[in-house]
Amino acid sequence: MTEPATTPPPGCPAHAAAAPLHGPRFQTDPSQVYRELRGAHGPVAPVELAGGVPAWLVIGYRELQLVTSQPKLFGRDSSRWNAWPSIPADWPLKPMMAPVPSILYAEGAEHQRRSAAVTDALSAVDPYELKKKCEQIADLLIDEFAGRGEADLVAEYAHRVPLLVLCWMFGLDDAQAPVLIRGLLDMLDGGADAQSGAQRLLTVMLELVEAKRDRPGSDVTTSLLMHQAGLSDEEIMRDLRVLLIAGHQPTSYWIANALRLMLTDERFAASLSGGRRSIAQALTEALWEDTPTQIFAGRWATRDTRLGGQQIAAGDMLLLGLAGSNADPAVRQENGAAAEGNHAHMSFSHGEHRCPFPAQEAAEVIAGTAIEVLLDRLPDLRLAVAEHALVWHPSAWVRALVALPVGFTPGFRTSDGGAL
Repeated sequence: MTEPATTPPPGCPAHAAAAPLHGPRFQTDPSQVYRELRGAHGPVAPVELAGGVPAWLVIGYRELQLVTSQPKLFGRDSSRWNAWPSIPADWPLKPMMAPVPSILYAEGAEHQRRSAAVTDALSAVDPYELKKKCEQIADLLIDEFAGRGEADLVAEYAHRVPLLVLCWMFGLDDAQAPVLIRGLLDMLDGGADAQSGAQRLLTVMLELVEAKRDRPGSDVTTSLLMHQAGLSDEEIMRDLRVLLIAGHQPTSYWIANALRLMLTDERFAASLSGGRRSIAQALTEALWEDTPTQIFAGRWATRDTRLGGQQIAAGDMLLLGLAGSNADPAVRQENGAAAEGNHAHMSFSHGEHRCPFPAQEAAEVIAGTAIEVLLDRLPDLRLAVAEHALVWHPSAWVRALVALPVGFTPGFRTSDGGAL
């Protein structure tokens, strides 16, 4: 719970013991990192971002609910961050934190206006047409490697299915997909090309909005342009970029993480060839155990307060520890597992800034259909390396496999019915 706080001590002593929110441990065993943080600091832990930048990581389930449901106390607008004066212009994480006029950082009535437009536009997507398009895209991608008997399901499949589906939903040409994915990966990697990647995404989105204003279609972009909220081209451009990032990366990693679970866990092995119930179970379990978005930035305290036993100063950054809160013993069974069928995870966040419900539904259709078609086409799919040889990205922000190499009996192309 929060309670009024006195002025925080000079230098924020809690951050003298801050844990670095980077390094190889997030690649090998992030769950152990969260356990150690919880043991040392409780549900809110002092952490240090790249460059020695301080922040608070919220890993308590109740505390995360509280932070995301009290916008007047923990705001979304990052312009109130008290660390901005010391942040260098080339800080690699700046594209993730910098305040921009988008739905992501809007608050109050402005957020409600933009959120309503996005929710309505996504709700207008026919779920049957969406599933049909997912099946078509999945089949075409599988055609590219079905005859080889081997594939990397991350680069050749999980990364590409959601992006191509989103291109269709937005009304984009498939040829623009490579530009989009390169920009996305550059931005999300937080490296030297992060800011140029972010700018490329904006350029493509603006070109799309201008094209749809001249030639409307049956797509999300056109729905936003025609919405009664009266969004400007720039507003739509920025909100489409948010939707692209939020729709592609988590869905892509969700597919890969669920497939890894099904290929390595004996509970799923017996039902790989067509077991629909196992797909739903694997998708849910992946969100609990290996949620694609591990940490999300964030919220910023609007005044001095206390949270989870820590003294938070006005303007402090609070990072949403989605994976950490999912692992909170308070919401787990005695054996540490999540209850079967429990969908109360924080993987879609919480509160007014959580992933809109139609977006969650679309992500589940895309992920479920991608796995379903893959297992129908390649029923003897098997991991091509030892499980311990799989490599995760060394990132605290996402839980993502670098590659998922598999083998299978060479199959047929759906396009002509012949063997490759």
